[in-house]
Amino acid sequence: MREVISLHIGQAGVQIGSACWELFCLEHGINPSGCLNLQSDQSGKRDISSLTTFFSESADGHYVPRTLLADLEPTVVDVVRTGKYKDLFHPLQMVTGREDAANNYARGHYSIGKDMIDKVMDRIRRLAENCDGLQGFLLFHSFGGGTGSGFTSLLMEHLTIDYGKKSKLEFSIYPAPQISTSVVEPYNSVLTTHATLEHANCSFIMDNEAIYDLCHRNLDVDRPSYPNLNRLIAQVVSSTTASLRFEGALNVDLMEFQTNLVPYPRIHFPLVTYAPIVSVKKARHETLSVMDITRDCFEIPNQMVKCDPTKGKYMSICLLYRGNVTPNDVNEAISAIRHRRQINFVEWCPTGFKIGVNHEPNTHSLMYSKIVISYKRHTNMLFSNDTKQKYCYFRMILNKNIT
Repeated sequence: MREVISLHIGQAGVQIGSACWELFCLEHGINPSGCLNLQSDQSGKRDISSLTTFFSESADGHYVPRTLLADLEPTVVDVVRTGKYKDLFHPLQMVTGREDAANNYARGHYSIGKDMIDKVMDRIRRLAENCDGLQGFLLFHSFGGGTGSGFTSLLMEHLTIDYGKKSKLEFSIYPAPQISTSVVEPYNSVLTTHATLEHANCSFIMDNEAIYDLCHRNLDVDRPSYPNLNRLIAQVVSSTTASLRFEGALNVDLMEFQTNLVPYPRIHFPLVTYAPIVSVKKARHETLSVMDITRDCFEIPNQMVKCDPTKGKYMSICLLYRGNVTPNDVNEAISAIRHRRQINFVEWCPTGFKIGVNHEPNTHSLMYSKIVISYKRHTNMLFSNDTKQKYCYFRMILNKNIT
């Protein structure tokens, strides 16, 4: 089995990680103490060996996440240490310092971060040595915070040195001009983007403003909180990694993300879209076809970043379906999208649709959250590399909308 190690850095990374691992445990039938609950598997036929991609089995039969939670100050990680899933994580997998980076890239990269990087790399080495065939790393962090920006860029430099050929995929929270916690977020983001450009293979960026709007518009949440946002992000991460965690006919691994979405190494910032996103009240009364959710994935309101891809050109498109989906349904949906003629590809590189299908349904969404739920029959993820993405940076730096 090809294992994947998840690295959650800084406040945003750790909080997203907490939401992700809670959902992963529900999907795999693992209780908060790490024990496998076979009765929770409705099919009764799930291949337990697929667990080892994201979990390792201890000597006493407990399943431990292949993950590391790291922050330069202990407050956020202490919430995990004392929370419901405190027995799930190995104590050595939670690393904290004594002083935060104070939203300062330089403190996270050059001063305080330097004192903790050796300890973090040692813990990552232990995780890697426990893998039979390490596939790569998933990094979760924000671009605006001091730890998420400065320390993550330092960590990625060391990962490139020690694990150069392994894939490194980022799930990154980018600052939004209308929702900002610090005036220095644009500076941290520009510095991080420059520092990690040569080290990340693929970066899936999201911004809080777009996710706030999704929660407010699609989920009927009047005042979305960070837990609401994190659980929605966890749904996106779950569907992205479903092909890594479950058996499927048309699965996509880490290397395929890079191969199909990145035409050139430095152009590795795909746009993320997820559909359907519906509230609990609406979910039981809607019937959505594969055609409907495919069409929704090309709608701007379902994007995780404020951006209009129709004003640019697509370099690549990857569609990941999950649930009761047949290849014939997918082909019909793609043909309909092509006939709309609203999808324009660039002329200077090979283009097309990469399709992934995983038949494991999203059955535990309702148990996971009373606010965020995905339609049980099938869901769809869209990753697209678009030339319009560059305007996200201009919008962040100039603090205004650019069309």
